[in-house]
Amino acid sequence: METEKPSSELDQITLTQQIIASSSGALLTSLIVTPLDVVKIRLQAQSNPFSKGKCFMYCNGLMDHVCVCENGNSKAWYKVSGHFKGTLDAFVHIVRNEGIKSLWSGLPPTLVMAVPATAIYFTSFDQLRDILTHKLGINMGSASLLAGALARLGAVTVISPLELIRTKIQFRPLSYKELRLCISSSVAKDGWLSLWRGWSATVIRDVPFSALYWYNYELGKQWLHQLYGTQEPTFGICFTAGAVSGSISAVVTLPFDVVKTRRQIEIGENEAFNISQKRSSSTWRAINRIILEDGFRGLFAGLIPRLIKVAPACAIMISSYEYGKAFFRKLNKDQQLKSI
Repeated sequence: METEKPSSELDQITLTQQIIASSSGALLTSLIVTPLDVVKIRLQAQSNPFSKGKCFMYCNGLMDHVCVCENGNSKAWYKVSGHFKGTLDAFVHIVRNEGIKSLWSGLPPTLVMAVPATAIYFTSFDQLRDILTHKLGINMGSASLLAGALARLGAVTVISPLELIRTKIQFRPLSYKELRLCISSSVAKDGWLSLWRGWSATVIRDVPFSALYWYNYELGKQWLHQLYGTQEPTFGICFTAGAVSGSISAVVTLPFDVVKTRRQIEIGENEAFNISQKRSSSTWRAINRIILEDGFRGLFAGLIPRLIKVAPACAIMISSYEYGKAFFRKLNKDQQLKSI
């Protein structure tokens, strides 16, 4: 069993250092995972070309982006695909013909949205878990599950209006004045809750994922500590526990991800082509529609691509975050020793 610590780990680092550690992890994850999704999109387009009026999902591990296609090209980051023989061939041809920067197309909006969202999420999780374990006496597993759910719920709620604004800008180039008028019109017509359109679809996927992820991560990390006889979480332990827990959560919550993708594409198409939003197109109706069209198997579509994307993203993010916190704890300890 994990030994009780006289004080929490958060007592050894500042809130600012927590934010820096989580932001650095989000940046590193985006830089590493984005090229994989760029290549995946190109290969998808090659086998099943996107037609005008259709949307597709672009997700690099931290953020989902809806791209709309017009005659094979989108207003976002998708370009007409070449003829690739496979993943490695796609990497080589994209770099040779378009430059290495093309592998990170779509990165700027990810950094604008994902970095602050990740900072809010990870910092809130650690603070909540610290309160639950050290002040309320809840065991680590239960505290991690509850803190993970609450932290993700809070992060999604805070970021949701910004996500809606980003979607509007992405599909229709708007000046700040036009954007303000568009938002004001939406609020006047449908109320302030219209700024959180799509919130339920995101929550129904992300909150269970987060709760399962942190619960399994703590269990996995504790088991690896016992296996290797160490008390301090090494980079390898965090990376392995993050990848495994991320994979488990991805499998369990896959039906929610399928529904969320359907709902987000619907919202994106409505925004792109000026189609009025239909209140009847709710999350639960989307579930029923998927089951009617594709059966229950349709709720588990895309399992392998999701695992390929989620597992490394979770592993890189959590190991980078833990490494960052360990770095600051050591730095603060060294500074305290020097001041004595």
